[in-house]
Amino acid sequence: MTDNHSSPQAAAVTTHKLPTVDARIHPRGALDVLSRAEVARLRDASGGGMHDLLRRCALAVLTSGSASDDPRAAQELYPDFDIQVLQQDRGVRIDLHNAPAMAFVDGEIIRGVAELLFAVVRDLAWTAIELAEEADLRSGEGITDAVFGLLRNARVLHPSDPNLVVCWGGHSIGREEYVYTKQVGYELGLRGLDICTGCGPGAMKGPMKGATIAHAKQRRRRTRYIGITEPGIIAAESPNPIVNHLVIMPDIEKRLEAFVRMAHGIIVFPGGVGTAEEILYLLGILLREENAGRRFPVILTGPTGAAPYFEQIDRFIRLTLGDEAASRYEIIVNDPETVARRMESGIRKVREQRIAQKDSFFFNWALHVPLEFQQPFSPTHELMAGLDLHHGRKPYELAADLRRAFSGIVAGNVKEDGMRRIERFGPFEIHGDADIMQALDALLRAFVEQRRMKIAGDYRPCYRVVA
Repeated sequence: MTDNHSSPQAAAVTTHKLPTVDARIHPRGALDVLSRAEVARLRDASGGGMHDLLRRCALAVLTSGSASDDPRAAQELYPDFDIQVLQQDRGVRIDLHNAPAMAFVDGEIIRGVAELLFAVVRDLAWTAIELAEEADLRSGEGITDAVFGLLRNARVLHPSDPNLVVCWGGHSIGREEYVYTKQVGYELGLRGLDICTGCGPGAMKGPMKGATIAHAKQRRRRTRYIGITEPGIIAAESPNPIVNHLVIMPDIEKRLEAFVRMAHGIIVFPGGVGTAEEILYLLGILLREENAGRRFPVILTGPTGAAPYFEQIDRFIRLTLGDEAASRYEIIVNDPETVARRMESGIRKVREQRIAQKDSFFFNWALHVPLEFQQPFSPTHELMAGLDLHHGRKPYELAADLRRAFSGIVAGNVKEDGMRRIERFGPFEIHGDADIMQALDALLRAFVEQRRMKIAGDYRPCYRVVA
């Protein structure tokens, strides 16, 4: 377990914005040693350095539990915040200047917040050196090796019996749906299953919260609440307080691959464009011939009020990818106990198959992930307009481009780079066959009407669907 101590000199400072704290922290355990090269890269404030990225990710962690999904909000509230990582003879020192006071109690940094902060430093240091200089990111195998290396360095790969359920769903959901995610998490926890999510609020927090109660009832002390995020989205979806293992992947594609490589089963709750992106990513992979026989339980679930949402998702998938894609998941409405039982049963079959095929329990090496699902997609107006959203393609190929379309909308909604492009050039345009565009437009309109795009305020579309 990680130890941390804030400096005795930590003092509250009142600014014109919000109360802040200056502190000095000495991490131990998970982050006790960094190389001089890693520290130098984290301190480098030039265009090619990591300091600005470190500052933004650290601020997101220090404002954990924020109700905003505007990536610029925290920076505007704490414009003078800074973080410096220093190498000392006896280990690493982290200096915080004008840090949010909400991360401290009586001058001491909250232990869980400190652990997440150390995870930020650890993962960005690994990305700056190991990934940038030694990884082969041109081949599918090289990218998978890089994903494995990041997860192993984060110490989240455990060679124990399969029990990890990845839960996807929206950060902006209503009270009824949030309570339902907690109920499902509770049933999963009673059956000894651990939880992995995108680490943010809403459907990413609920299953963890429900599982904590169930794990306490079952007296499970070694529990995992894993949050996997990436730098472009962490500021908009800061880690929820229950996450006890945070991993920051370099981009959304490696984040998605980490989910499917680690998962023994996936549950999808109601969500918006980010959830649709995740569903299309998973189905596109499962539709490959190489993965036809892979055991991989997938359940879409929500309360009774969410039934129309899943009906619309199901129609969209059948129209674009076909009935075979729909056969890879099960829809269960308003029945948390059945969801947990089906998932537990599915994971037992995963275990049997992994043993029979001599595949590891902790990393799904045998799953084939095509290169088009691994290569980073940085949405520009030109690339978004050029996506090939037409019938006649192989289902997994169409799934790859549909996934990119939703990824671009996510970027326009909550990522700083995407928001700047929209402000400068206007909405992205998405082109394709008339029936696909009609279904896509209807789905996106439903997300807007159901307030699945933003937590607060009116949503202004960053896209335009063109038939």
